[in-house]
Amino acid sequence: MNMRMLWTSAKLVLLSCLFLGLVYTLGMTGIAEVLFSGQANGSLVHYDGRVVGSRLIGEQFTSAGFFQGRPSATTPSYNAADSSASNLGPTNKLLIEHIKARVKAFLKENPGVKASQIPISLVESSDSGLDPDITPASAYIQVPRIAAADHLPQSTLREIISSHIRGRFVGIFGHPYVNVLSLNLSILKIAHVPGAYTAQSGSSRR
Repeated sequence: MNMRMLWTSAKLVLLSCLFLGLVYTLGMTGIAEVLFSGQANGSLVHYDGRVVGSRLIGEQFTSAGFFQGRPSATTPSYNAADSSASNLGPTNKLLIEHIKARVKAFLKENPGVKASQIPISLVESSDSGLDPDITPASAYIQVPRIAAADHLPQSTLREIISSHIRGRFVGIFGHPYVNVLSLNLSILKIAHVPGAYTAQSGSSRR
């Protein structure tokens, strides 16, 4: 291999690094910022002039006056830097114990609900541990508790849920869902929930 071939190879490598590593990356970033600015910056959600979360990352809501999402297997809960599932099989004793504890806690927080009525997604964590959405059924079953805590008509909460239901992707993939953060922000607009939000991103919502 002579020097001419080496120089040609070196130029090809340099040009590839320049266009694929720099020009292409900056170009795609610029297009994303112009056409999909919200998504490119994390789908952040603002309330009262502050960032209160992302539509893509679940949060831990503990107030009785808020809709609660799926359990999270991350440590701490909904830790975006530690996305993971529990990786426990259906016959694993630890998983069974976790589910029983979650069922017990849900029944205590939602009087009148039977264990057989609880949607499975409310007592099992998602694969990512960060799921920001729940099924409509998982939202509707929480209505009596939230209505009592916030002194709101149950019909009002059902209307909020109905207006937030999103269908299957292109009508085929996935299942209908509602975004928990969006639901709770709608509640904040019509009811006062003490200590609802802090300005600290990622903190628990109480």
